[in-house]
Parts: sequence; structure tokens; C-alpha cells
Amino acid sequence: MIVEQALLQVKPGQSDQFVAAMYRAKSLIAAQSGFQSIEVRPCVDRPDQYLLLVTWDNVESHRDGFRKSPEYEQWRALLHDFYDPMPTVSYFGPSIFS
Repeated sequence: MIVEQALLQVKPGQSDQFVAAMYRAKSLIAAQSGFQSIEVRPCVDRPDQYLLLVTWDNVESHRDGFRKSPEYEQWRALLHDFYDPMPTVSYFGPSIFS
């Protein structure tokens, strides 16, 4: 299991629209093979910033599965115009406490 992480900086004043779009986009990612869970958490210190955490079976489920799927194109159309700058994605392995 891996965790995909990205800090999403939404353009000022667009958080409400972003949240609505994320609700619509959730089913696109949740239908993917290897998907386990998704969390999107608003930052308490910085308006319009969100932490995206997606749990996958492995990196390939995200990179070679979701990112190459038709659903990813819909995800991009719904969400990518909100970001400034575009987020960087990182992958993390199992917890050191497991």
C-alpha cells in the first residue's frame, strides 16, 4: 500500500467551486483498480490550500492505471483549472509504525 500526497493550492476565491468539483470527481478516482481511499483536507492556516491523500495498492495503480484512463481526463477537466501552481505529487510507503 502507498499514499499519494499533493498540496493543492486553489486560486483565491475559488474554494467553494473547487470543493463542489472535488465531490463530482471523487467517483472517477474511486472506480479505479487499486484505489483504496481518498482524503481532501483544508489547511487551517492557509486559505485555499488543501492536502490530498489517496491510498493505492501500489504506485502503478495511480501512475499507469488512473493517469492513463479516460476518467483521469475527466478529473483533469473538473479540477486542474483551480490550481496555481500545479501540484507536485509524491508517493509514500507504509508507516514506520506498522
